[in-house]
Amino acid sequence: MVETITGSNRSAGTSYTELLDRDTHPVRPILRAESAMPSGPTVIPAAVYHSREIHDREVENIWKRSWQLACHEDEVRNVGDYIVYDIAGLSFIVVKSEEDQIQAFYNQCLHRGRQLCDYDGKKIRHFRCSFHGWSWKLDGELNEVPCQWDFPTITKEKYSLPAVQVGRWGGFVFINPDTDAPPLSEHLAGLEDHFTLLPFEQRYKAVHVAKILRCNWKLAQEAFMEAYHSVATHPTILDFLGDANTKYDVFGNFSRAMSPQQVESPHISGYIPATGAREFTRWKHPLSGLLYELGSDGLVHVSREGDVAGSRFRADGSWVDGAITQADPNMCNWVGGKHLPDSKDLPLTRVREPGPGESKRSIQAAEERERLRPVIGDLVDQISDAELVDVSYFSVFPNWHPWGSFNPIFYRFRPNGDDPGECIHECWFMMPVQAGEKRPEPAPVHWLTAEDDYTDAPELGPLAKVFNQDVHNLPMVHKGLQGMKNPEVIFGDYQESKIRHFYQHYMKQMDL
Repeated sequence: MVETITGSNRSAGTSYTELLDRDTHPVRPILRAESAMPSGPTVIPAAVYHSREIHDREVENIWKRSWQLACHEDEVRNVGDYIVYDIAGLSFIVVKSEEDQIQAFYNQCLHRGRQLCDYDGKKIRHFRCSFHGWSWKLDGELNEVPCQWDFPTITKEKYSLPAVQVGRWGGFVFINPDTDAPPLSEHLAGLEDHFTLLPFEQRYKAVHVAKILRCNWKLAQEAFMEAYHSVATHPTILDFLGDANTKYDVFGNFSRAMSPQQVESPHISGYIPATGAREFTRWKHPLSGLLYELGSDGLVHVSREGDVAGSRFRADGSWVDGAITQADPNMCNWVGGKHLPDSKDLPLTRVREPGPGESKRSIQAAEERERLRPVIGDLVDQISDAELVDVSYFSVFPNWHPWGSFNPIFYRFRPNGDDPGECIHECWFMMPVQAGEKRPEPAPVHWLTAEDDYTDAPELGPLAKVFNQDVHNLPMVHKGLQGMKNPEVIFGDYQESKIRHFYQHYMKQMDL
């Protein structure tokens, strides 16, 4: 691994600010905004990830008191359309109660507590409990009580469904069970300044995949909040991602990271792919130089390039035979794990070598401009390379993670029911609606179990293989945190500042 200690407070290599200075197009000031989190150790008790007491406290202090993304407006497009939003044992109904009106209620019958709605629904006239038939209007008002003579104290005023706050931003619907909380606009203050190029209102939900993970929800989202893990977890992107040169900033209730692309990681130098490299089944490791190749026997063959005498490993990185007894499990899974359809023989694709006056960044940016031209017209000619090439990803407290610029990705993380040891990772692709076209119907949720592989959702494309790397360690991290001799976690001053920012809010709201 190339040494990155430089005597300064960052890794070697070109800083993100220097890359912006070299951009071929004007750079928006918002990208240059400097709002780094003050340095200083952030130490968290390991119990926040596995304690039942902490989980129960989160229900009261986080999920009953925070603004959280519930759905997209397209999912409740018509009067009577509704979705069921579940979070940590709580359940809510989000319904379009009338034109231009979206409301949300606790999802329980006020008679005996039966959940009113088990599934999402379309164009219903009222909510009716399937147990005894009590029903409510779409605006939550009590509609009918069979044999109401037997309940003389029941009134519409006392027995309307308890409402929760609803806010709308960018075409998304947020809820907050705390009816006294400040409005959503205050919670998201400043976020809109970062999403002006292709606002979410001009996009639709083209993909929605939800997967159960065997770890706490905070562990899962932390794995997607920094680029520091890339050197070990994602060796297949180090030749084009400046991971350790990512820029991190914090703003109010959200944070931002901007990872430069088409620059080499400062952890490697002069990487040359293997002869005959294939995108998913033949790779030279950028750190060790070892060649990883999927064999006809279904095992991963690891060798030094040009050396026919190698070793064999399983997709989980466990050794089978040979002189090389240790391999990178993330690379083994990439090469030997489950693959997307028709992907095994795909050649390695990278941006071509630049000519005079070009860079890999400017080449990719030019390609992206032409891809986006049908969507936003000649405005693309005013967009910086950085907005078109780099990966900018935001984290909004407590659990929403939209990506910036033109990237369609965002994530949501939730506890899986009432279990602090399981969570749900959701990935949405918010794609642009072509000018003049009708908004497509939102994609339904594609659910994956804990045993399923991300490649079982081929609509994710190559991101599925990246996700497999991202979550490979998480169950063992969750297990390890429960048996630590020194039961605490420490985060880096800068590269993990987004996580530190989250816990600044979390510890305050949890009163810990």
